[in-house]
Amino acid sequence: MGLFSRDTDSGGDSDDENSRSFFEERGFIASAIIIGAVLICLVVWFMARGTNSPAAAPSQSPSTPAPTGQPTAVEPTGAPATPINTPPPATQTAPPPPNSHTGGCHDKSPEQGIPRAAAPTAVTWQYEAQMLVPLQAANGPATTSPDGVRSCFSHSPTGAVLAAMVLLGQVQNSAVSVAALKDRVLPGPGKTLAMAAAEKEARTPPTDPGSVQFAGFKVLYYPQNATQAIVQIACDLNRKAYGAIQVTMQWYRSDWYAVLQDDGTFNGTVEPDILSSLDGYVRFSGSS
Repeated sequence: MGLFSRDTDSGGDSDDENSRSFFEERGFIASAIIIGAVLICLVVWFMARGTNSPAAAPSQSPSTPAPTGQPTAVEPTGAPATPINTPPPATQTAPPPPNSHTGGCHDKSPEQGIPRAAAPTAVTWQYEAQMLVPLQAANGPATTSPDGVRSCFSHSPTGAVLAAMVLLGQVQNSAVSVAALKDRVLPGPGKTLAMAAAEKEARTPPTDPGSVQFAGFKVLYYPQNATQAIVQIACDLNRKAYGAIQVTMQWYRSDWYAVLQDDGTFNGTVEPDILSSLDGYVRFSGSS
């Protein structure tokens, strides 16, 4: 049984139907452990589909805590936002080469400013299965392995954001998810569980992965000369709502790697936020 799944035989009311796991509806039971960040957003969207369901109401404040002593923005209250005013795709530039000796982790003095008001520029968005991920020559990824895993991000706040988004996109792509988890996640019990689930899903990939795209981000934690970064990633959930979840990245062996919880997810027991708007987030999306 995957995360957020429910016993569908225990009741036939509409609330139970609307709150069943999106993983179960889309054949994602095996992948629930892997994609605890972005695909959990799909769970929230599925639960929010029923307008009479309590899950449809937006959270009044973020459920995801920032590290101790770190400020976190309070999301405005109100009706769930329908992202009809999402900005157009980032300026499409020539995509960075698959492998480069400049930029990304090769840059020894990357810009250390935390992006709080404006999105990264000169970004190309490319599909990983159904999801658009950002690529930038300056901050990465600067390397793509023969099996398709993207790596080599700059040691900077922007590099950490791009690394998190690219990995989240790649773990949704069954063609590369196992390799991405193997190469881009720190060792630990969570990694072992995530890889086992990814291998199972790769044998029976879902036929309908749902609709989720990145919508924005904010950097929650990035001290000077950081070895750890915590970013909150916001997703557009089929243009019905926004969901956001926290991802921890660790600077390790000259690149950013994801830190998974012991249960194999990015967020553990912390549920994603349903946002009233993208206020407080840097809007960053490859979809119009």
